[in-house]
Amino acid sequence: MSSALSADRLEAVLERFATVEHELGATTDGGELAKLGRERAELEPVVEAIRALRATEAEIRDLDGLIADPATEAEMRALAEAERDDARGRLSAAAEALQLELLPKDEADERGVILEVRAGTGGDEAALFAGDLFRMYQRYADAQRWRVDILSASEGAVGGFKEIVAEIAGDGVFGRLKFESGVHRVQRVPATEGSGRIHTSAATVAVLPEAEEVDVALDDSELRFDVFRAQGAGGQHVNKTESAVRVTHLPTGIAVAVQDERSQHRNRARAIALLRAKLYDIERERVDTARADARRVQVGSGDRSERIRTYNFPQGRVTDHRIGLTLYKLDAVMAGEALGELIDALSAEQRARLLAAEDQAA
Repeated sequence: MSSALSADRLEAVLERFATVEHELGATTDGGELAKLGRERAELEPVVEAIRALRATEAEIRDLDGLIADPATEAEMRALAEAERDDARGRLSAAAEALQLELLPKDEADERGVILEVRAGTGGDEAALFAGDLFRMYQRYADAQRWRVDILSASEGAVGGFKEIVAEIAGDGVFGRLKFESGVHRVQRVPATEGSGRIHTSAATVAVLPEAEEVDVALDDSELRFDVFRAQGAGGQHVNKTESAVRVTHLPTGIAVAVQDERSQHRNRARAIALLRAKLYDIERERVDTARADARRVQVGSGDRSERIRTYNFPQGRVTDHRIGLTLYKLDAVMAGEALGELIDALSAEQRARLLAAEDQAA
């Protein structure tokens, strides 16, 4: 048994799971219940994998005993040997599944996200591409039955967005979308180009895990609020009501603005949530940088200046540069239908690197 599957480690997981279940039944504190509930949800698949492994081990021991028993008839022994061969195959699969469950997990994987898409180099074409990217994520989110709420948007002169910020809520959103942060490059003939020449433009994507109050404590004395009139579509209400809210975190100088809701109160709450996510992301970045060993097994650095993917329209292909994967399914990717294939490949690559790192450490 590998060090990752040592009996002591597995017993520690089972004991912690039992402790969490006991504490869940003993506390009435809302914050503690939420924290313990999340931990239980994280431990439960590991516990199920341990139980599956041990059940298969017990089955093999019983079959070994039956085969070794002199009183066992030849026909029964042959059947038991065939069942043991099958059980050994299932044991190997169960051990691999458990090892994957025991890999270090990002505590933010199950959270919703703040998605920010911004036009980069390329002028009007970059804004159009930013709009295409946002719609790609929106369609993918719809297919996953996640909820998408736009927090703020600045439209481009000929369409698309100079910048758009949205909240995506659902189970496991960050775990799926976290690989999307970075520079996305597009190669195509822009709608604004009359000569038919292929241009290269770019947009940046940032995916921030949503933070809770227990993650980032905000002191009101460190916040400055400003209200202003929302910009963009919205009719007379936009022009006459100062419902948009900007909140500035004085210690860091970080400022965020939300203008989507007509209610100033709701915009204020959403602005605080967005600010909290940004501060949480900064802290996560600091911790990740300190964990040099952990960063070496990540797919890409997460640096938003890193070019991660190219969308080549003339050739109908999408290439993810981090893992060297090319799909000739550009239309399906942009429709959100094949985006999952890229995400699955990135997730698999990260798991493989983590397994290799654990084996090397052992």
